[in-house]
This record gives sequence, structure tokens and C-alpha cells, in this order.
Amino acid sequence: MQIRKWLAAGAVAACAAAAALWVLGTGTQAAPQSTFVLLDGSQQTTADLKGKVTLVNFWATSCTTCVAEMPEIVATYDKYKGRGFETLAVAMSYDPPSYVVNFSETRKLPFKVAIDNTGTVAKAWGDVKLTPTTFIVNKRGEIVKSFVGAPDFAELHKLIERLLAQA
Repeated sequence: MQIRKWLAAGAVAACAAAAALWVLGTGTQAAPQSTFVLLDGSQQTTADLKGKVTLVNFWATSCTTCVAEMPEIVATYDKYKGRGFETLAVAMSYDPPSYVVNFSETRKLPFKVAIDNTGTVAKAWGDVKLTPTTFIVNKRGEIVKSFVGAPDFAELHKLIERLLAQA
């Protein structure tokens, strides 16, 4: 009887993993209409991202993987920023704003950082709860790839280069 329960639990987990891969894998869908409130108080909308390839990273200062991957995100931004590439780091609603500001300033993050105080942005982008979650948006404003956890940065760079080369 125990074996059947374990097999059933394994089957449910496998189905959930397959569904997550299907939802978070490749393909295109329009990026959700969102308004990002940046650290300086200004706002940026999803519509403002059109015409650029954009990395949208949901993160938290309390997330060790997020903190560990941030230098790679900075390096990716620095590598492609002159070619029509943008990065937007969206801090989760549970992250204290003072921590986000401190992290951004002490690490001299060179890209736009937003705070999702209400959780509305994370909800609009597929009800993001796990960090880091990263979306790649093409020049037409479509999500072409998403990653839960740190992406393979070599693979990410190849994708960015392909998207930047497209009209």
C-alpha cells in the first residue's frame, strides 16, 4: 500500500513538473501590462520595454541564489546594454524597501530596480512566488523564455544575441 502512495505522489510531482516546464519553457506570449515603480520613484510600463530585448528578474535580498546570480546579471547587462538590451530587477513585495535600496546602492546595480510593494506585478507575471524568476522579453514585447532559479548564463547570452539580431 505504501508503494502505491509513493508512486501516486511521484506521478503527481512529475505532472506538476511537466506543467511548470510547459508554462515556463519556451514559446511566446505578450508580456503582461504592468507598471514598475523604480527606486527613484519614477514609473516604467511594459509598453516602455518595446523595441528592446529585456531581462525582467524577480528577486529578493533574502534569496541567496538571487544575491549569488546578481553579478552575472550585471555582467550580462554590461555586455549588451549598448545594443538595445535592458534589465529590470523587480524586488518582491516582502522585501523591505530599505534593504532593496541598500543592496542596489552598495552593489552599484547599473540597471533599473523596481519594488513591487503590493505584489501586483509578480501576480501579473504569472503569480511569481519563487525567486529568482527571470523572463526574457523580445523587442515586440513578448516573453520568449523564463527561468526559475539561476539561468544558464551561456545559454541566456546566446538567446539574447539571437533576439538582438532580429528586426
